[in-house]
Amino acid sequence: MKVILVDDEPVMHLIMKKMLIKLPGVQVAGAFADTQTAATFLDENSDIGLAFVDISMPGESGMTFAAKMEEAGSNTRIVFVTSHKEFALKAYELSVVDYLVKPVSQERLERTVNRVLAGRDSLRTQLPEDSAARGLGDIVITTLGDFSIQNEAVRVKWISSKSAELFAYLLLYRGKRIARSRLVTDIFGAMTMEGAEKYLNTTVYQLRKSLEPLGLRKAIQSENDGYALELSNATIDYEEFEQRVGNLESITADDVESLLQAERLYTGDLFGSKAYVWAIYETERLAELYVSFVKRLSEALISFQNTATAAKLLLKLYARNPLDESVVRLLMQIHGQDGNKKGLTAQYTDYVKLLGRELGIRPSKELILLYDSLVNEFVDNK
Repeated sequence: MKVILVDDEPVMHLIMKKMLIKLPGVQVAGAFADTQTAATFLDENSDIGLAFVDISMPGESGMTFAAKMEEAGSNTRIVFVTSHKEFALKAYELSVVDYLVKPVSQERLERTVNRVLAGRDSLRTQLPEDSAARGLGDIVITTLGDFSIQNEAVRVKWISSKSAELFAYLLLYRGKRIARSRLVTDIFGAMTMEGAEKYLNTTVYQLRKSLEPLGLRKAIQSENDGYALELSNATIDYEEFEQRVGNLESITADDVESLLQAERLYTGDLFGSKAYVWAIYETERLAELYVSFVKRLSEALISFQNTATAAKLLLKLYARNPLDESVVRLLMQIHGQDGNKKGLTAQYTDYVKLLGRELGIRPSKELILLYDSLVNEFVDNK
């Protein structure tokens, strides 16, 4: 995927390029200090998949640039990269992929890029090849780490935050009738009953209006004083992820590539930063499934001597929960297998310090014995 950078600070061009070239499948096609030059380049290069755009720049702002790109129907997706957190709410009124706050970390950038690549791969896989059938095409719904609905031509722009939330709610119960009273309680519980009933009516209208460009207005069905979402020809990332890893048995070397692709589907927790209260159970269930899957895949990779890939996966889990001893144990095993005594000692001592500082406890006896045995192996091999 080709990407461009739009930022008036030359140092940001260098920083972002340095991070992006580490990501497979990404090519930086250009870097621009203003939006006008970037817009001209995009007019002449229709194959740019992603633009990283600063918000505050001399002349036209990144917000205005993104709005113009959206109005023109550009296929280039936008990610805002800025120092100004206060613009986040307004930014998400536009159909942007993500909002990154400087300084951007490598892990956070990789998560954003993987989300876009996963969506593009799903579109290429799911959409029919017949050009006459590619008008609307199959629907791709992203819920992991983000929340969007799109096909190859259109990405839904939610009229209101509540219309997006209502769709998310109905999506989790796809094909089932949900009573109005339940929707009022779960989504509009902070309002009076009368106000919530009226707001629900307005939100249903807004949701149908939002889905209209994709031809999905009738997907929101009114049934016996309730609503149901009826979808066909839709690819939903959390369902695809669960199908690929939910019934996983033994892992062979031939399975690794497809399982790594499955891991990349999980670009963040369900519905990303929206973190709907009513979705907590499903959010935690999918997160636990992801963690369990990555541990099993990492163990298999270690057994196949692919410690570099295993370490990369485990470091993602470590970032999510640095107190997870099972992850620390696997990372220690990798350091031992790679002959990295310094890395082993650092991993163990950092964990011991973290446990003492955060919980006031010592590591388990099993972990202490593992560390001693691994250190002794270094001594015996001298």
